[in-house]
This record gives sequence, structure tokens and C-alpha cells, in this order.
Amino acid sequence: MADFLDIQPLTKAAFAPFGDVIEADPATMRHINNGTTERFHALAAAEATGEGARVIINLFRGQPRSFPYQIGMMERHPFGSQSFSPISGGPFLVVVSEDQDGRPGRPRVFLARGDQGVNYHRNVWHHPLMSLGAVSDFVVVDRDGPGNNLEEFFFETPFTIREPAL
Repeated sequence: MADFLDIQPLTKAAFAPFGDVIEADPATMRHINNGTTERFHALAAAEATGEGARVIINLFRGQPRSFPYQIGMMERHPFGSQSFSPISGGPFLVVVSEDQDGRPGRPRVFLARGDQGVNYHRNVWHHPLMSLGAVSDFVVVDRDGPGNNLEEFFFETPFTIREPAL
């Protein structure tokens, strides 16, 4: 029998144990460039640890997922954070887990709007990028440098996500 995961909206409060929600926050807004630009300041901080580490900016192109979808694995990055900001404007799913003795616990699923991004804190279990509906591009900020910055875990029994209501 399938173990279904509920999908909840992505909010700063619900996502706080795992990282930051990147979205236009009026509390952080300041005008710059002679008032022609609104800057939403310091929404997240990139982390990159280890000798020779540096923060890099990438473009990821995610293929849409089909549903029901099975979550059979999670990954984490011990030496750096990883942020995903959609530039195609489409929604996507964010799947995270709390750490339980070095392995991911029961996953939590968030529906991110096309105007929200996420910054996974260093060492947070998460599922790889999950685009919805169409091929979608994301600006990804993460760590580059020496050392293995990827740890994967495979569940004995996968969890299932039903098709999200968009």
C-alpha cells in the first residue's frame, strides 16, 4: 500500500527548519538606483565551507514530473547550501526531510509558486528538483570546490506524491 505525502503551501514559517524561502518580502525592500528599483535585501545567505570552496551560479533545466510520483531517495550537501529560483515562472515541488540519526526522516512536500525560490541550508535532506507541468529553468546558487559535497540516501519503501492541485 502506498504511503502518500501531503502537499502544503510553501511558507517561510513552515520551511524555516530546512532553509529560506526566497520571495519579494516587503519588510526587506529598499529603493535603489534613484528610486527606479526595489531591492529585496538579504533573503538568504549562501554557505560554502572547506578549503578551496567557492559560491557559483548555475542554470538548471528541470523536466516536468509525472504523477503519482515516488520519492525513493533524498540527498544533502554537507559543505554548502543550495538555492533554486525559478526563472520560467512555473510552480515546483520542494521535498525535504529532517535528519534522523544521519538519515532522512519522513519527507515533507511544499508547493512553491513560480515567484518563490528556496535556499536549502547546508546538510539538509532534500529531493532533486521537481518541475511541474513544463520544462522549467532555475538559477541555482551552490558550492563548488574539492571534497564530496553530495550524500544520497535510498528509502527501502518509497513515499508517493499525488498530482498537486495547481
